Amino acid sequence: MRWSWFRIAAAVIALSGIVAGFIVNIDRASREAQDLKLVLSNYFSMFTIVSALLSVIALVAAATWAQRHPGTSREPLGIALGLAAVAGPLLLLGIVYNVLLRGDPSGIALGDTAGIAMLDEYAVEVLHVVLPIYFVLDLLFAPRRRGLPWWSLAVFLAYPVMWIVYTMVRGLRVANPDGSTAWWYPYPFLDPHNGGYGSAFAYIAVMIVAFVAIGAIIIAIGRYREKRAAVRGGAPSAQGALPV
Repeated sequence: MRWSWFRIAAAVIALSGIVAGFIVNIDRASREAQDLKLVLSNYFSMFTIVSALLSVIALVAAATWAQRHPGTSREPLGIALGLAAVAGPLLLLGIVYNVLLRGDPSGIALGDTAGIAMLDEYAVEVLHVVLPIYFVLDLLFAPRRRGLPWWSLAVFLAYPVMWIVYTMVRGLRVANPDGSTAWWYPYPFLDPHNGGYGSAFAYIAVMIVAFVAIGAIIIAIGRYREKRAAVRGGAPSAQGALPV
């Protein structure tokens, strides 16, 4: 029961990061006379923001279930799949940001006030550091976690693949709000104008391999935890053997 409150707190913190980024984008659009609808549609098309929003839904759903079903039974398959499916993208985002992008000042605009710059930094840290760390802790220590079958990898890939297709199709159909280009992609490495479609698809292939690897690790840890819990309890899970 106590862990459900940790999940609610994580959801609130994630939502605060999304709202902080939302405010930053509204402020910049206003100061730079950009199309606000376009700016916000681009904001809510970013992989970071979509993943964070999905994490809020997954965390609230998991916490609500735990509050309504106190006991020792493992969580339902849908809850487990939801948590794992958002954990993968968030962990990849955290790794990429902290290994490759930390210290890059490009996210801070020259005209930002001190307050807006702080909000921007807060949003970045919450969504790329705090949230990934929480999902690592949830994966390792949350009680009643269900071990997932290996076919769950296909479910994990569904969201990233759909986002990639959406982004590549949409990119050529929307303009950059600052007027610099007639197209807009949320991340430079996906923009075929930077190195051609070959370069973009190469990055996409690497992303998919990374998602598969992280997903496999998430599944392996969950299965190990459930097997260990069954051994400690002296019997298989009350809801059935660990799925294949």
